[in-house]
Amino acid sequence: MSSDRVKKFLSAFGAEGRVREFPVSSATVELAAAALSTTPSRIAKTMSFLLKEGPIVVVAAGDTKIDNAKFKAAFGEKARMIPAADVERIVGYPVGGVCPFGVNEGVKIFLDTGLKRFDTVFPACGSANSAAEMTPEELERFTGGAWTDVCRLV
Repeated sequence: MSSDRVKKFLSAFGAEGRVREFPVSSATVELAAAALSTTPSRIAKTMSFLLKEGPIVVVAAGDTKIDNAKFKAAFGEKARMIPAADVERIVGYPVGGVCPFGVNEGVKIFLDTGLKRFDTVFPACGSANSAAEMTPEELERFTGGAWTDVCRLV
């Protein structure tokens, strides 16, 4: 199970106990917010893209979407999402559970600055029914992700 992979990854930081698994789906921002009894904006969604130099994931607040002009300015090319059928093979997690923890080798991690608005956020944990609460600073430390500004509020 993918959430077990995330627990093992987070154990290096003493944070494996934060992974919560739900009896309901948390595969979308709305479903995750309902499962966690929080606002959709605090859900840290992980989107996967394919750049010329390889795959990346961008973790962003649930009330944002990719701003194409900002993305092109940051990465030098147009945003091109990885097809759903290829996400698990390339990133390491299935659609609905994609997260920035322990991704496949070669996948670079970026954190959108919009996450810094919150004391804590809830990224998925590798399955379509899991999440963990952490500060944006912890998210950076746990993932080794680089901060970027590629999103805008919806």
